[in-house]
Amino acid sequence: MFRLISYIGILSVAACTCPRENQRLQTGDLLFQCGTGAMTEAIAEATGRGETLKFTHVGIAIIGNRADSILEATSDGGVRMTALTDFLAKSARIDGRPAVVAKRLKDTTGIAAVVRKARTRIGAPYDYSFLPDNGRYYCSELVYESYLRPDGTHCFTARPMNFRAPDGTMPHYWTELFERLDEPIPEGVAGTNPNDMSREANLEEIHRWF
Repeated sequence: MFRLISYIGILSVAACTCPRENQRLQTGDLLFQCGTGAMTEAIAEATGRGETLKFTHVGIAIIGNRADSILEATSDGGVRMTALTDFLAKSARIDGRPAVVAKRLKDTTGIAAVVRKARTRIGAPYDYSFLPDNGRYYCSELVYESYLRPDGTHCFTARPMNFRAPDGTMPHYWTELFERLDEPIPEGVAGTNPNDMSREANLEEIHRWF
């Protein structure tokens, strides 16, 4: 009996000391995701030109003592907190595993203030117009507007946005969306996308789930 109890105890300790898959994550890390759905396909078509991985979504890791979450801007809920497990579950799959890569700023000075700023935007609506300074946010816009250096400059780069497919045509998804909004497609307006953001030199990969 003593041997059995000792064996169970050893197993329990081993189970407790085995690192969680996401244990390396820190609050403020960015999770780049290959997603699914009509908007995702339109974003991938416009921003993922010729790449194996086409990141179409990005969220901010919020690591807690009991539960880990992702702060994200989604088309079906605006800016909100999502459980990490749910974030991973809605990703596209590579060999059955979530197509998600975690990256971290090489210089994390001031990251706590960055995250506090991002959290103040919880509840803001999704920015279907993809325009700056309108009180709404799409996923990489939330990151862009929140991640400021201590001197107030942006950590990431805004570039002229492209909505066109590689052959130069405008996907029906975008034409129909902006017709419903009664707005012009903001082609060429300065903005961001997850794919470009993921390639910024100030980020380093720390984990991938596939």
